[in-house]
Amino acid sequence: MQETQTIESPSIPSRSSTSTQDRSSAVGQTSSTGPQPSKPTPIIPSLAKSKGPGSGAGVRRMRRIIAEDAEWSLAIVPLLTELCIQHIVKNFQNNPILKQLLPEHQKKVLSHLSPDLPLAVTANLIDDESYWRRCCTQRWPVCHVDNHGGSWKRMFFELHLENLLKHFIPNTTDPAVILNLLPLCRNYVRAIRVDQFLPPVQLPAPPRGGDQSDSGSEGEMEEPTMDHYQLDNLVAGLSHLEELDLVYGVKDCGMNFEWNLFLFTYRDCHSLAATIKACHTLKIFRLTRSKVDDDKARILIRSLLDHPALEELDLSHNLIGDRGARAAAKLLSHSRLRVLNLANNQVRAPGAHSLAHALAHNSNLISLNLRLNCIEDEGGQALAHALHTNKCLTTLHLGGNELSEPTGTLLSQVLTINTTLTSINLSCNHIGLDGGKQLLEGMSDNKTLQEFDLRLSDIAQESQYLIGQALCANREAARQRALNPSHFMSPVTAKGPENPAG
Repeated sequence: MQETQTIESPSIPSRSSTSTQDRSSAVGQTSSTGPQPSKPTPIIPSLAKSKGPGSGAGVRRMRRIIAEDAEWSLAIVPLLTELCIQHIVKNFQNNPILKQLLPEHQKKVLSHLSPDLPLAVTANLIDDESYWRRCCTQRWPVCHVDNHGGSWKRMFFELHLENLLKHFIPNTTDPAVILNLLPLCRNYVRAIRVDQFLPPVQLPAPPRGGDQSDSGSEGEMEEPTMDHYQLDNLVAGLSHLEELDLVYGVKDCGMNFEWNLFLFTYRDCHSLAATIKACHTLKIFRLTRSKVDDDKARILIRSLLDHPALEELDLSHNLIGDRGARAAAKLLSHSRLRVLNLANNQVRAPGAHSLAHALAHNSNLISLNLRLNCIEDEGGQALAHALHTNKCLTTLHLGGNELSEPTGTLLSQVLTINTTLTSINLSCNHIGLDGGKQLLEGMSDNKTLQEFDLRLSDIAQESQYLIGQALCANREAARQRALNPSHFMSPVTAKGPENPAG
């Protein structure tokens, strides 16, 4: 039995050959039993002869791999497709091949491409989001892709274009640097948000000759122009632009601070007005912290009259007064504006009267922000009267406007009849104890208001607490209506037509 088992074992590949003793035993057994039908002998690779008396006993422990060889590997020759992919990646800049490949091969090529390839090669060829994500994360440490519609490619081109605009120096930087990017990014840029515009470089004035008198003409002493980069050609080339958010100022100027670094010139204003008027896809326009006064605001707003797409206008943190507010009121009657923000300006009671008159007849505006102005009770009461007839406004911010009890009394009447307002802010005013009680009475009949900010308005703590409880009830009712809209049908609809036979 032992010899028979030894004969069958050579079919296992091994490192060493069977011993001479095992082979002779097998031959002797075969010859003693007489001639037998020949069987095909398995071909065994040539193996080195084992030495030693006990080598035959270790046949079953033979190994396939010579582990002692550090150079030995199971790696095979790369597939032809892998070699082709490597060649495509290596020569992609000079010979970009992508669309002709199968989807699985495209993924491999894209995963190995460098994010540093020229945009002229990749912009209109690569749509894969994973590639543009690598481009963004390599260039910017913090990436909020949600601010760019959830698209990494859109984020890359918007941030890249904004970076070029922020560092453009008039009369120094070549405008072709920006305009040459247009064919590459025109289909992907939806928003431009620039919080810095650099002015031209001011060269030192040449020394004046001693023979010049101090009574020279004003033309000889003209100040250097401070006009900034004009956006007209850029915006005209962006066919899908929807948002324009601008700040005319300089960041991180340090010890080089000068007031004229934060100057929005009239030439800038006229150029920007023509730009936004020609951009028929623009939905959001923000121009903040740019020292825009009444005259410049009127120029800008005049260009927005009857704009076909504008929905939000933000001119907060400027120098706009009553004349500018009157222009904004006219815009409410000649546009589809839904959000108007004039916070932290110089609007007073006359400007608030103009806005209130437009608000009373408006059917589009849903948010009005007038915080940090000075409309006082006269302007506050005018707005409260307008809310008696307005049926579309949902958010009203009047914080920090020197309002007092008379405005609170009128607003309490508004709360009893208005069914569209969901948020009111009267913080940092002087509503007073009696005004707070009146607002509490108005809240007892209101079922739609969900936010009511009365901080620092001199209202009794008890009144503020009870108003908060009413707001919680309104929010819970709104949540229930959202979950079960059919349960809150009107009684006439739920009951149906009456049965005449009954």
